[in-house]
Amino acid sequence: MIVIYGIREYLNPIKARLSQVIHDCMQSILGMPEDKRAHRLIPMDAEDFFYPGGRTPAYTVIEINMMQGRAAETQKALIKALFSKIESDLGISPTDVEITIKEQPAHCWGFRGMTGDEARDLKYSVNV
Repeated sequence: MIVIYGIREYLNPIKARLSQVIHDCMQSILGMPEDKRAHRLIPMDAEDFFYPGGRTPAYTVIEINMMQGRAAETQKALIKALFSKIESDLGISPTDVEITIKEQPAHCWGFRGMTGDEARDLKYSVNV
């Protein structure tokens, strides 16, 4: 699951394109299937979204929640691909993008009535 935060006036006009950029990177780097998109976009009022100095109101936070198992190099490749594609496709500088990958063991995930470590029918590999 991916959660994306930004200032409403900046995030709303690009949210469909940003979701597609993120999904493209998830597919190309992690091998996620086309139908495996779980994005939550959280447009916020400017007075509720504080960001570090040196950033613009286009500042966007992307939190990627995933099952543990991807190699550090794979995770780094994903982060770098996101910075590059967000800049080239949406014109948002990498300075205005913050990405965090949060990993949890498979047993901490629950979906389709089971835990992640019980799932035997995933259409993608977690260990990449």
